[in-house]
Amino acid sequence: MRRLLALLVSFVVVAALAAAPARAASRLTATFGLSGTTGKYVVANPGTSDVSGWKLTFELPAGVTVSNPQNATVSQNGTKVTLTPAFYINTVKAGGSTEPYSPTFTLSSAAQPANCLLNGANCDGSGEPPPVVAAVTAEYSVNGTQAKFVVANGTATALHGWTIVFDLPDGVTASGAQNGTISQNGRTVTLSSVYYNSSVGAGKTTEPYSPTFTVSGSGAEPASCRINDANCDGSADVPPSAPGGLKTTVKTTKTVSLSWDAAKAGSLPVTAYEVYSGSALATTVPGTSATVTGLTPNTEYTFTVKARDRKGNLSAASAPVTVKTNDPGDDTQAPSVPAGLHGTGKDAASVGLAWNAASDNTGIANYDVLVDGKVATTVTGTSATVAGLSPSTEYSFTVRARDLYDNVSAESAAVTVTTDDVVSGYARVGYFVQWGIYGRQYFVKNLDTTGNAARLTHLNYAFANIDPKNLTCLQGVTKGTTSDPEDPSQGDGAGDAEADYGRPFSAAQSVDGVADTGWEKLRGNFNQLRKLKAKYPKLKVLISIGGWTYSKYFSDVAATDASRKKFVSSCIDTYIKGDLPEYESAGGPGAAAGIFDGIDLDWEWPGSDGHPGNHVGAADKQNNTLLIAEFRRQLDALTAQTGERYELTAFTPADPAKIAAGWDLPQVAKSLDIFNVQGYDFHGSGSDNSWEPNRTGHQANLYTDTDDPYPFHFSVENAVNAYLDAGVNPRKLTIGLAYYGRGWQGVADGGKGGQWQAANGAAPGQFQEEAGTRGYANLVSSLPNCTVAHDEQAVATSCFTGDGGQWWSFDDAWSIGKKVAWLKSKHLLGAMIWEMSGDPGVLTKALDDGLG
Repeated sequence: MRRLLALLVSFVVVAALAAAPARAASRLTATFGLSGTTGKYVVANPGTSDVSGWKLTFELPAGVTVSNPQNATVSQNGTKVTLTPAFYINTVKAGGSTEPYSPTFTLSSAAQPANCLLNGANCDGSGEPPPVVAAVTAEYSVNGTQAKFVVANGTATALHGWTIVFDLPDGVTASGAQNGTISQNGRTVTLSSVYYNSSVGAGKTTEPYSPTFTVSGSGAEPASCRINDANCDGSADVPPSAPGGLKTTVKTTKTVSLSWDAAKAGSLPVTAYEVYSGSALATTVPGTSATVTGLTPNTEYTFTVKARDRKGNLSAASAPVTVKTNDPGDDTQAPSVPAGLHGTGKDAASVGLAWNAASDNTGIANYDVLVDGKVATTVTGTSATVAGLSPSTEYSFTVRARDLYDNVSAESAAVTVTTDDVVSGYARVGYFVQWGIYGRQYFVKNLDTTGNAARLTHLNYAFANIDPKNLTCLQGVTKGTTSDPEDPSQGDGAGDAEADYGRPFSAAQSVDGVADTGWEKLRGNFNQLRKLKAKYPKLKVLISIGGWTYSKYFSDVAATDASRKKFVSSCIDTYIKGDLPEYESAGGPGAAAGIFDGIDLDWEWPGSDGHPGNHVGAADKQNNTLLIAEFRRQLDALTAQTGERYELTAFTPADPAKIAAGWDLPQVAKSLDIFNVQGYDFHGSGSDNSWEPNRTGHQANLYTDTDDPYPFHFSVENAVNAYLDAGVNPRKLTIGLAYYGRGWQGVADGGKGGQWQAANGAAPGQFQEEAGTRGYANLVSSLPNCTVAHDEQAVATSCFTGDGGQWWSFDDAWSIGKKVAWLKSKHLLGAMIWEMSGDPGVLTKALDDGLG
């Protein structure tokens, strides 16, 4: 995972990239001269070998500032100045100096600098030089709002590809990268190489093509920095300091509340504190206070606290504090009931509450805040924010008071609050298929060039697989194990790391027009998604797990509490934290961090048949609910560490039988942000002429067709009603749109333009292995003689090539407009699209125009 180094003033560049000389007299020296207010440093090399890579730091008197550098760049923080040479004087020849191009600068008043250091050693050559660090480093400098990193390779081998990850101060943004690509997620910025500076030879730097960018705050210094998962200055990680000031704030018969002073960060920011009771870990919290529960009355305990950084490095333990819990026999009187409970604010995942203080003869210890009758949080004051809630959901809150002897009041009067929707307005959820870059030649860039990226609120990347042996999220490095899409073992161990993050894309295939070099830690679709998010920062990108082929082992991973915890943790590590396995020099810890904003679950289908060979269990319905709840729990736990909320959605069935077999809708709704309800594949013929090869039928009709001859009547309306009837808030529901057609051949007119008529199997598909299926763009371009018909009663689009020919069912701008009007009348959240490669831009525009 990404680990970052806290900086004080500026990054320390590697000392001279050549070996350190044995005698001080043979290393670089710097001599200062002053003419009026113009200062000048002449750097000389008395040694017998050229020296590449140097930097000066010096102190000026308080109030004196430096400006107008020549032959160098300068940055100033307080009284300390950092001077970095221009590339043409970065190498000082043996026996030579920087003349006649020595760096000069203007001082605000005539002054002599002090404490001059050249590559960390005294500028006059005295004293012992610092040891040379054989490492890859990244040196930061900033002049006003123009920032720069110089990557230096102090190792004996060439560096191929580099990525710098650093944190900026709150509210500061980075943009406008030159000689690099840049993206930002919160405070964290990722800066990656481009093809012409990605390779850095042994003893070389990225000059004169080092990456530059603009920061929104003048003189902004990063708070931390990592290059290729190592500290930017080449130093080893330093753990945080031990927390100080540990004290007891409240104690009861069963609890002890503690507080302490924040620890000082070491190399990496502090992310959590571990509270120990004796030698046992009692709890882990993100802040500087905690309540330890489950203690024994009238018993003495000793507590300590340790700080933990992003890498998991622990500080030394704080000084201990010893406390004895209260004796319950000393007081048996309960507090008064808190009054005046009311909401103070809300969003999609949290509700703020406040109330009047209760009274008690011995004093109030804390308050329990209950959600739907269960304790959600315990606080010492008279206000609280309850987090980890689900969007578009009504909750009932109460509060009860607890005194110092664990006597508890009755619950307050309840207050009911409904959380906000996960999006304001309407959601537009599109699926991007991993394999689209092959035969479809559909790249992430196409989302941008068609205008569709600007219209979407969510993009689901399909699909991630499940490891059949380890029962974890599988970031695979191989493709399908058989060419037969219906083979029961087709998805076993399958994946495509090449498409995900291994394949270099050309400039023409890249979102920002910059080609991959083949050496980056992140290439392929994932890198393009990162670039797309940089261009459209409001777009949420989710990793979709499962799908038709990769749902085989969902039943297994959901079967037990242990297997659920293991599976969910692995998925979060791989996709949310971005810890990808190494593949062709790509991947590694944190390589994909910040790309995915959540997880989309596509279990097809719990408790029901899906792809041939899928595992199905009698307890799938219950275990599906528990699995989704575990995803919500672990994602919320990560939110407590990062401050970023992660969305959880699912693709859910239209078939009432499949809903009944696998989906406890009221319970699942407590965890899911969005139900992407299947709105297509109501009828069709598969590539092997299975399913319904002998009769045509609408695959995505809004209403039941009065001519439908089947005993079951699928429609979007019927599907949605099943969810509404179960009590799911309509603002959690999207309806699926088909950006592709289902087709039959050998179809007679039958007086109905081919609708519901006899057929002779699947029509030829867009691809040989996908008979009966064509993307919308391919369908309208390859079958220009297919006459389009709009069924006003069913709200369904089809086209027919003529008697004995082909009949296709799909969505077009007309049907999308009708469906949008309907979903708005039902107050639904929006629409979901399978899948984006079918749209040349017209369908999503129709959706966006309709939703407004």
